[in-house]
Amino acid sequence: MTEPCEPGGGGGFQPWSLARRDPAARWRRIIFPGIWLIYLGQTAGGISKYSTRWALAAGFVALAAFCVCYLIALPFMWAGQRQRFWAVYAAALALVAIETAFAHQDAFVMLTFVAVLTVGALGARSVPLLALFIVVAVAVPPAVHSWHAGLDFTPLITITLVGLAMYGFFGLIRSNQELAKARSEVARLAAENERTRIARDLHDLLGHSLTTITVKAGLARRLAERHDERATAEIAEVEELSRRSLADVRAAVAGHRDVTLAGELATAREVLRAAGIVAELPGSVEVVDPSLSELFGWVLREGVTNVVRHARAAHCVVRVDRNWIEITDNGRGGLAGAGNGLTGLRERVEAAGGTVQVGAAPYGGWRLRVDVPLGSATSRDPVPERARETPTMTA
Repeated sequence: MTEPCEPGGGGGFQPWSLARRDPAARWRRIIFPGIWLIYLGQTAGGISKYSTRWALAAGFVALAAFCVCYLIALPFMWAGQRQRFWAVYAAALALVAIETAFAHQDAFVMLTFVAVLTVGALGARSVPLLALFIVVAVAVPPAVHSWHAGLDFTPLITITLVGLAMYGFFGLIRSNQELAKARSEVARLAAENERTRIARDLHDLLGHSLTTITVKAGLARRLAERHDERATAEIAEVEELSRRSLADVRAAVAGHRDVTLAGELATAREVLRAAGIVAELPGSVEVVDPSLSELFGWVLREGVTNVVRHARAAHCVVRVDRNWIEITDNGRGGLAGAGNGLTGLRERVEAAGGTVQVGAAPYGGWRLRVDVPLGSATSRDPVPERARETPTMTA
């Protein structure tokens, strides 16, 4: 559904009946509003009362044409076909004027149906037109002496009540439309967020795993060239890592990927060793807030992957504390572009309310640091920060 059409605006509202292609829906689109045309029986009675012969036939033809215009105008209004709607609307008004020659004051009952179209098209801006319809329906019959009609305020009550009812009805349709749009937008954003999550997880998982596989395969090749027995062990580890990577990808797609800082530290130690990089890693991760274990695991995974891939480093240091983690190396340093990995990492950290610092280390090389503020109870810990740092061990 879309909003009622407005002059110069875009789109009309599409109710349930217009959005469907089945024959039943098309019949409902005609039958439901057509039921209320029974109230034009007063106009038909006026034609029979005030017209004879050819005038009688002409009056009923005009009334039938008005009914067709009304039923056609509603779908045009709902579909937002403004030009067609206003053309049919003008034709309906002309038929009301023509019908006065055959039904006299009873022809003004047709203005009630024109009021429905007016409210549907203009909403609150239809008040001046409705007031004009009321004035015409009340004042014209007594003014035409040949009609011998007295002052009748029935059109005032009828058009006013119908206008208010239709304003509420179309307002309900607009509310339903906005709700449908909101639901559609929520579904779209949910799907987009899920695609982003899968893309980010796959990048982090495969980037790290493939880097490790590449390093180990290269090491195994060099060992095999020297006929070293360790080549078989390295190949076996490559196979096992490949199996784990496949399981990780499946878990990431399903949304059940379990990443922990302790597990990533064990993996990092093995990856750095295979790459020939001396690693200083925390001996324990108990100091880290449990709620940050998974996030810091992702940080460590991305940081170590970048060290192995890009840094050309010989030494890597990982330090952790209750609410921060820092990874430094003695590699090339310099400014690097924000690739998919760092972009995804920033999204994860910012979602947790933390900050990411990426840049050159103070003594050369590269530095990645993530800080995540804890609650007030944690931030008031009297133990100095330097005293809380975890001792490191060399791999």
